[in-house]
This record gives sequence, C-alpha cells and structure tokens, in this order.
Amino acid sequence: MSQSRIRLILVFLLAGVGATPSLYAQPSAKSHDQQAQSAQDNSKDQNSSASQDQNPLKRKRPAWLVRKQEKAYRNELKGPYKKWLNETVRWIITDKERRAFLSLTNDEERDAFIENFWRRRNPNPDSPYNSYREEIYRRIAYANQHFSDGEPGWETDRGMIYIKYGPPTSIDDHPSGGMYNRPISQGGGQTDTYPFTDWHYRYIPGIGENVKIEFVDQCMCGDYQMTIDRSAKDALLHVPGAGQTLYEQMGMAQKKDRFNGGLEDLGPGPDSAEEQSKEFDRLEQFAKLEAPPQIKFKDLESFVTSHKLLTGPFFPFDVQTDFVRIGQNAVLVPITLQIKQKDITFKTQDGVSKGVVDIYGRVTTITDQVVTSFEDTVEVEQPAELLSQTADQASLYWKALPLKPGRYRIDLAIKDVNNPNHVGTWAQAITVPQYNDNSLSTSSLILASKMERVPDKNIGSGRFTLGDTLLWPRVMQSEATPASFKRGQSLNFWMQVYNLGVNEKTKRNDATIEYQIINDQDHKTLLDTTQDSTSIAADADQLTIEKKLPLGSLQPGKYTVRIKIHDAISGQNIAQSAPFVVD
Repeated sequence: MSQSRIRLILVFLLAGVGATPSLYAQPSAKSHDQQAQSAQDNSKDQNSSASQDQNPLKRKRPAWLVRKQEKAYRNELKGPYKKWLNETVRWIITDKERRAFLSLTNDEERDAFIENFWRRRNPNPDSPYNSYREEIYRRIAYANQHFSDGEPGWETDRGMIYIKYGPPTSIDDHPSGGMYNRPISQGGGQTDTYPFTDWHYRYIPGIGENVKIEFVDQCMCGDYQMTIDRSAKDALLHVPGAGQTLYEQMGMAQKKDRFNGGLEDLGPGPDSAEEQSKEFDRLEQFAKLEAPPQIKFKDLESFVTSHKLLTGPFFPFDVQTDFVRIGQNAVLVPITLQIKQKDITFKTQDGVSKGVVDIYGRVTTITDQVVTSFEDTVEVEQPAELLSQTADQASLYWKALPLKPGRYRIDLAIKDVNNPNHVGTWAQAITVPQYNDNSLSTSSLILASKMERVPDKNIGSGRFTLGDTLLWPRVMQSEATPASFKRGQSLNFWMQVYNLGVNEKTKRNDATIEYQIINDQDHKTLLDTTQDSTSIAADADQLTIEKKLPLGSLQPGKYTVRIKIHDAISGQNIAQSAPFVVD
C-alpha cells in the first residue's frame, strides 16, 4: 500500500476520533457542526496532496533518478558515433562490446574504443592499414548497392550475411521464382515458388562447412528474408491439390498432413524423416548466423600465449622463414608452413575428401612485445579415390610479414578442424638482417617446386608472390632432411642481390654470377656455370636471379646449390647456398 493511501486512511480515522467521544477524553469545546466542518476541510487538503503524489507529472523525482537521467542524456549517442554503432558495426559487434561502448561518457573514450575495436580484428595489428576494416566498409557499400529493397541494403538479411561473412562461394539464384523441381529430400515433385536465392559457403569459422543459407521473397517486392523453413518458398503451399509431392501424387500421403506444427511444411519423401531430424541443427545454425562473427582461433591463441599443454596427438608441420629486402629499413619475411596430407584428417562427402586446418601465428620482440599476429584457414580437397595416393603430398601456407631489422620470436599453432584435439605448435627465434646500403648482400636463396610469372594485376600482391614471380617454396623438414625433389621435377631457385656497384661513367654494373651444384657425398662439383650481371639488368644495383634446373641427370642423393657473386666494381664477394635431396 502506498504512503499516500496510508496517510489518507489515517486522516479519516483521526477525523472519526474527533467526532466520536472517547471513554478517556474530555468532551471537545467545539460544537458538533464545527467538528464536522473541520474534518471536511482536513479531508480536502489531504485528498489534494494525495492526488499530487499519485500524478507522475507532478511527483518530485528522487535524487537517484535525476542523476541516472542526466547521465543517460550525457551518454546519448549522436552523429557519427550513433551511425558507427547502429550501422557500420551493427552486425559484427558483440553484445559485451555494445554495452561497453554505450557506457562511455565522452568522445575521447569513444574514439579510443573504436580504434581498439578495429585493432582487435586487424590481421596485422602493427600495420596502419587495417584490411578487415576496409573490407567491412567495402561489404557495406556492396550491400547498399545490390540488396536495397525499400530499406538500406546493409539492413537487409542478405546485407547482414554478406557484411559478416563476405561473398558466398556460390549462389543458386531464382529471381523470378516459377516452376521448381523439389529434391527428393524435400518430397520431390514440382511446384511454383516465390523468388528465392540460396547462398553456399564452403566454410564459415565458428559455424561449419558447407553452409547453405536460403532467402525467400514472399512479397515479390525484393524483400528477401533469411529462413530455415525450406517450404517458405513454395507459392502453392496453401493451394489445395496443387504443388503435390511424389508421395502425394501417388496417393501415399495427403497434403493436409504436412501442416503438423513443425518448423517446415514439407511433404513426406524417401529422405524426409532423416531431414526432419536435422531441424535442431538448422535452428542452431540460424542462431549462429544471427550472432556476431567470432574473433577466430582463440583456442589456438592460448597455446601460444599461455603455452597450454597439448592433450592429443601432436600435429606435425614444417616451417621455413626467408628474408627479402623491400626498403631501406624494412624486410619482408615470408613464413611458409608445409603440412603433409597424411597428417590431416579428411571427411568425405559426395566423392570429395576435404581437410581443414586452422592456423594462428604471433610475432613478438625479445621483450615479449607483440609485433603482429595472424590467423587463417587452409582447406585441402581431393577426390576420395585419390586420397590414399596423395598421402605423401604436402600442402603449403604462406604469410609474408614486413618487419624491421632486429631479433624476434615467431610462435605458430595449427589445429586439425576435423579432429580438434590434433594440435601442433612451433616456436623459433629469428634475426631479421640489416641491409647496409654500402655492402654487397643478398636475400635468402629460396628453392621452389614451382616458379612462374604472374599477371600484371597481381604483381607484388597475393600469396606465394615476390615481385612479379609466383613461388611455391620447397620447405626443409630439418637440417638433416633438406627440401626434396623427384628426378622428374625441376629445381627452381630464386634470390635477389643488393648494392651492386654501378660505374659512374657507363652507368652499368659489372658482376659475375657463378652457379654450382655440388654432390654432398663426394663433394664433387657437378655443375659450374657463370653469368654476367649485365645479362639480367645492366644498369641496376639490384638483381633478381631466377633459374630452373631439370634434375633428370642427377642420381638420388643429397646435393647443394651454391651461388657466388663477385662484384668487379666494388671488389666485394658474397655467396649463398641451400641443400636439397633428389629422390
């Protein structure tokens, strides 16, 4: 009972006491009429006060409520911050991050939050260029251009999925609907459909592989709604006798039996029972698609940051780091991971075997300051009948990082997605060289199983690309087990030479490059040939050496390829070598 009501009752009780003599009270000097009038006046005053207390527009606000409302007004988002939260990152921000952003009280805090928000998602946190942020803005622009239907494209279901997960692997589009042959899993038979489109993603982290998302435009107005109901696109669903399934056409089922209160109103078919049992799987997938995308591979990060112990069998892989100068004080460090297919767990579906490997990497300084981190997924597919024959083949992953000269530690962790306890880790210290402008120097000597020119549009970009050359490095497994090649293959090797002397008068370099292949068993030189630097680039102080050597003439065994450079102008010499095995 409210305090105002209690006060009102007490007033009437007191008034009653004044009108009825008590056994112990002295008789009042007032007349009966005066007492009645006084009670009536008191009642009016109390009624007026009570009505003010009960009117929320006149009631005085408590101090705590005033403070809360003032804080909410100060924190109210306006302008670009409101647009950033409600539009730009609407589909990718987590609930926890949203609450934290809304609790901020000034623009300085909001600016810092936004900066950290993008940095947490940056594949290369040390770089001022944030590829993830730029990709999100590109996706928003694409969604607005292609998915608008009376509302902005970013706000539609297709826009939401595109912004979160990027372009689908493939699209099965039916923009006009029309005649549709149902698959047997949906009952078979023919029907007419509303416009619909199916998006297929080969793999979405945190959701799974072979993800199919269906959008249906039931109003035929361009408003495609994401649905898990495969019968939502059936335009004849509620037309008696139309759009029957195979079983219904054969009299083995009735259309009215479809409407049984489940998630879908599909008719029975040979596989319908099995498909209906997957309704909860579709519900779970729908919920995951609606949630913000995961910041990937937190489990792998724990193996690197806290050195979490492995609980399953070790997932082996080989790693090679190389160094290529890209500037006066910057070095490109390509990191190549080599994973043998026999160590990957494959799952077979529709005659195709597929393995998926998650990769997490981190680079730190010797003082344990994080320089950069990266994460990615490698997918390997093989025809099921060839899987056993390709077990000894290897799959490569390549990540090129720009680093300043100095000492670093590289930590890597990989996980076999089809066997989550199958995890491997690797750590090694590296020293990124300082390339002095006055000293003859070279990049790493990279042995490759494949080396070819790339199209002009791909020069300097893309995986396995150095300048205008595509390289697939052949990774050393260990010092005792160098990179191996088959006799029928070619040995490709790539190297750059820096700071060649250039004659001031002729503006030409003058260096001799010697190539040798040495048998490690008897140390005999099997190949010894030379080349002038002018035949590669006569007026440059930097050369890129690219050679291809057929291995058919070499017997199985261990060898070393050695490149010697003598600069006649500066009088400097330098050499690089790399071991390899011919099987």
